[in-house]
Amino acid sequence: MTRSSRQRERERESTTEQDESEDVQDCPECGSESLVKSSDRGELICDDCGLVVEEGSIDPGPEWRAFNHQERQEKSRVGAPTTQTMHDKGLTTTIDWKDKDAYGRSISSKKRSQMHRLRKWQERIRTKDAGERNLQFALSEIDRMASALGVPRSVREVASVIYRRALKDDLIRGRSIEGVATSALYAACRKEGIPRSLEEISDVSRVERKEIGRTYRYISQELGLEMEPVDPKKYVPRFCSELNLSEEVQSKANEIIETTAEKGLLSGKSPTGYAAAAIYAASLLCNEKKTQREVADVAQVTEVTIRNRYQEQIEAMGIHS
Repeated sequence: MTRSSRQRERERESTTEQDESEDVQDCPECGSESLVKSSDRGELICDDCGLVVEEGSIDPGPEWRAFNHQERQEKSRVGAPTTQTMHDKGLTTTIDWKDKDAYGRSISSKKRSQMHRLRKWQERIRTKDAGERNLQFALSEIDRMASALGVPRSVREVASVIYRRALKDDLIRGRSIEGVATSALYAACRKEGIPRSLEEISDVSRVERKEIGRTYRYISQELGLEMEPVDPKKYVPRFCSELNLSEEVQSKANEIIETTAEKGLLSGKSPTGYAAAAIYAASLLCNEKKTQREVADVAQVTEVTIRNRYQEQIEAMGIHS
């Protein structure tokens, strides 16, 4: 028998044994179906009569035991999960800036100079070419702007993926890195349903609002992102919170938006201005009056926009001011 035929025979036997073990559904002693696998002993035990149906099975778990979260963290030998928000996805080694060993003791001056040299070269070799350096800069910009906007981690991951796709399709050529990074973040906010207006995005960015809008339209079209229109109701809770308005005003504003949108007033209108006008109207109806200037400052729109949308909304609702 040749080596290949012997190998095939062993594989056939192991497959047969695996099939037989999978076929064990009932306890052969009492016929019960409640078979329990013991994780510490690697045995298959009947829960009713206690018969050990199988023993010596392979335990895929760790060889150590832990009884609380702190022990699991100390004994675990895996690192942080990979992330798209870092140019190397977090897979490279990170040399800590603290000059201490694994037990927290200070290291000698010779070792300190050696670690300083290693740390310096580690930073240098993390980016092998200009493309990786640009990607590193763009992802750090996305992280900075996302922190300033207070958006969750999932938005940063989506923005990083969008930027990587734009880089792969060579959409960065002829455009600033900051502009494409900001546009990717704005697209990620819309994808994840986190309402952030272009004005808010441009406030934390280093590029102008016009360039962000132009770049956003270009990359969304080229990448086929298929963005849905922003629902003005998503802005209402945040604006009402900043204006210190009650839940009653918030509910009334949502009602005004729903009723007027059904009549086609929302088409072609700015969602932030539309939400701001609904909040202004609701504050008047609920006797919690806010001035147009206060609402406009929070929503980052003009008072003229609020007046125009407000008149259209109250006419559609049949309310006389």
